[in-house]
Amino acid sequence: MNNTALIGNPNTGKTSLFNALTSSYQYVGNWSGVTVEKKVGQLRNKAGSITDLPGVYSLNPVSRDEGVVATFLVGQEPSAIINIVDASQLERNLYLTLQMLEYGKPLLIGLNMMDVAESRGVHIQIEVLSRMLGVPVIPLVARTGKGCHELLEVMSHNSSQTAAPDWILDYGETVEQAILDISRELAKFIPNASLSTRWAALQLLENNQAVRHALKLDDDCSRRLDTLLEGTERSLAATDPSMTLTHYLRSVRMARIQEILKSAVITQPKARPTLTDRIDQMAMHPFWGVPLFLTFMYVTFKLTFDWLGNPLSDMLDTFISGPLSTFISGALEALNVSGFTAALILDGIVAGVGGVLVFMPQIFIMFLIISFIEDTGYMARITVMLDRLMEMVGLNGKSLIPFIIGFGCNVPAIMASRGIEQEKERTLTMLLVPLMSCSARLPVYALFAGVFFARSQALVVFSLYILGILLTLLLAKLFSRTIFKNQKSFYFIELPPYRLPQGRTLFRSTWEKGKGFLRKAGTFILAGSVLIWMMSYLGPGGVAESMDDSFLAYVGGLIAPLLQPVGFGTWQAGAALMTGFMAKEVVVSTMNIIYHVPDINGLQVQISSAFTPLQAYSFMSFILLYTPCLATVGVLRKETSSWKWTAFSVAYAVLLAYLVSIVIYQGGKLIF
Repeated sequence: MNNTALIGNPNTGKTSLFNALTSSYQYVGNWSGVTVEKKVGQLRNKAGSITDLPGVYSLNPVSRDEGVVATFLVGQEPSAIINIVDASQLERNLYLTLQMLEYGKPLLIGLNMMDVAESRGVHIQIEVLSRMLGVPVIPLVARTGKGCHELLEVMSHNSSQTAAPDWILDYGETVEQAILDISRELAKFIPNASLSTRWAALQLLENNQAVRHALKLDDDCSRRLDTLLEGTERSLAATDPSMTLTHYLRSVRMARIQEILKSAVITQPKARPTLTDRIDQMAMHPFWGVPLFLTFMYVTFKLTFDWLGNPLSDMLDTFISGPLSTFISGALEALNVSGFTAALILDGIVAGVGGVLVFMPQIFIMFLIISFIEDTGYMARITVMLDRLMEMVGLNGKSLIPFIIGFGCNVPAIMASRGIEQEKERTLTMLLVPLMSCSARLPVYALFAGVFFARSQALVVFSLYILGILLTLLLAKLFSRTIFKNQKSFYFIELPPYRLPQGRTLFRSTWEKGKGFLRKAGTFILAGSVLIWMMSYLGPGGVAESMDDSFLAYVGGLIAPLLQPVGFGTWQAGAALMTGFMAKEVVVSTMNIIYHVPDINGLQVQISSAFTPLQAYSFMSFILLYTPCLATVGVLRKETSSWKWTAFSVAYAVLLAYLVSIVIYQGGKLIF
């Protein structure tokens, strides 16, 4: 097996199996829609590569990420398939299995979540299931790696096995004739019979537009196929007027699935509610569910900013501003470097990058808690609890998944929107995700909240997150009533069972999220710190006598008058906002360089004299809402395929930030 594809329903453990088979790590979570694009890895036994495809319920796509699967099967044509099946949801999963048997490539069934099935009283007779499907069936618990070695062994010793000659589902005379006629038409577009014409014909009969597009049929062939499809529809309607072709094909497959289940599955009634049932009685309670979620989030902020995050940040700041800075300064003196180079390294790089890194503990704590929500299965419950609220503003509960991911980083959150089936919700969600307060804003919040709101840091930062959420809901309502009006939607999501996160998986997931922050520290923030220091060092006349005469002061001064109504009309604030477009963390780097302080304590002293508490809250609100960072703008352009929507996202964010900050500052002056 040179090129194996991993395919299955959403949230069946495909990515966990992919990680186990390849000894690599890809993002996993206990909710539907984690994988939104294909991922390729090398098998541990060096027998070839394996491709992890997005989860699909059938090969006829209803969302953008599902279209990846159908297109891959036509264009890439893997040499073998591993179909991972949720043993606790066998009836639903087998529909895709039948479609993959019709695909005609060597097929293995990975029967995952055997532990969940057994806890629900479901006993599957593996040998009977394997015999009825005609392919090997390997029981698995992919999260723990149980059964993965056996799966690799079967893959190695059954490379010649194929489902095509032995497994054909009879769809009746009318449809079988249509399959034969369509197969003849497709023969010229599928050279050397590399792709099963019967499978392709069935996909066209199901009106699978992704497959039809991937086959690249010419106009004459398309017209002949349309005639055949219409004739088949009429023949079926003559027998049963209510039966469409798609429904007929599904009914035949479901009848076969029922035969398989009757022979291979023994179900025992549950003696008592499962752990998932008992937890959901409280977590999804119609009255207590939402307050419990809000309490959980507040505790998250207390851990991040008060109980654990701040002490760890203080320790890191002491190390960077003390022993590390002293060591670097001594090394520079020993090397006898020039004053310019020493200033660049100490005042530019160390101050700029170090000023951001001191907030690393808060960011990693936040990522750890987000990973916990994802891995336990609680995230899916949040979407269901808040679905009615989301529906009121023109979205649905599925949009909450990108929004929650956006608390970590807006870039993967926008990509996660691919799993939303409707174009309206998908585009609207992508436009609103940047209002979610990502981890890049945390250093700014931590800095200002620590200076001006030391006794209530968690509450103040929590209020900023709530502000972003409330504005997101208001804008969703506004946009859905204007820009996206008259577009209908529906919502479907599967609730996975609760699972206790494995320590290794939890910390690995946290590290993978946090690694992006460290990568930015070594790229965007480092480059930004060097550029900002150079702009503060030089001016129109050469080396600036003071920073007020520098290029940085000139650039910041251009927008300073515009910022007067929002409370921070200084060139320093203007420069920080402009450089923050590269990455929001650079705002702290810019201020560290501007105020020329060796550590975060010195910066806090300078900030306390430059802002009042009201100005500080207005500034933090502006940071929350104004233009997305460069990476977010780039992924918005890629995912929307539109410069119009990208420009709209940037423009409305700046306008919203300005208006909200005016209300906060001018309203605050009237009250206080």
